[in-house]
Amino acid sequence: MKRSAIAVIAIGFAVAGWWATTCLAGPTITVGRNVPAGEQLSVDKIDHSSWNSLLAKYVDANGYVDYTTWKASAADQQALDAYIQHLSAASFPANATREARLAFWINAYNAVTVKGILREYPTTSIRNHTAKLYGYNIWKDLQLIVGGRPYSLEAIEHEVLRKMGEPRIHFAIVCASIGCPRLLNEAYTADKLDEQLTVNAKAFFADKTKFSADARTGTIQVSPILSWFADDFGSSTAAQMKTIAPYVPAPAQSVTSSGQARVKYLDYDWGLNDQAKVRGSARR
Repeated sequence: MKRSAIAVIAIGFAVAGWWATTCLAGPTITVGRNVPAGEQLSVDKIDHSSWNSLLAKYVDANGYVDYTTWKASAADQQALDAYIQHLSAASFPANATREARLAFWINAYNAVTVKGILREYPTTSIRNHTAKLYGYNIWKDLQLIVGGRPYSLEAIEHEVLRKMGEPRIHFAIVCASIGCPRLLNEAYTADKLDEQLTVNAKAFFADKTKFSADARTGTIQVSPILSWFADDFGSSTAAQMKTIAPYVPAPAQSVTSSGQARVKYLDYDWGLNDQAKVRGSARR
């Protein structure tokens, strides 16, 4: 093949790559703000109390969110924006505690997700806003600025939280779906983190739509979260079941920790964790 033809092909690939990354990509939506280094705070000093108040006001004990009322409140939307801007001030010095880092990023993921849903509401599912080929993808294109760097929801989950070696994050970060763990109606904090993660993990496995065990047949049915993030729970199915055993209901602990259980994965419900949906179902 002549060099000129090779050059034309190379240019064609370059143009195609540019078109794919610029024309197919969704619009980037940035939340938070750029905070000069001199104004940043150690993550240990980040105050999650305003997020705690919003959660107490709009999230019920089952983790369902009153998006309708929150959307209608300009003041509380502004309060959420102010909290997200506060998150942008975080810095991560070497002496910052692991608990403060975990609590920060769990809260950040959940707050930005709620922000993203409120932008789109009314909607029936976060999957309505996760374009695969072109257009806006909330997991990639909604980005929080922290320390001058943008973090997508995808990056917070995969590049930050999962690398911290705490599998219980998967029972704490919430993608606004019924199949997710419940959205805890209080902010995660460093001093209560272990207790909060344990409480929410136990609540997750107490939900029969996410976990059940049949000791007679030695069969476990569990959320596909355990399949999607299997490596975070252990190197084998038996190890993964032993990891979750302390959090499952007591009657199921023996079959879960036995290492012999047959595991089946349940379907995932991508419906929005919306209080209005629950109220509507109750009326029917």
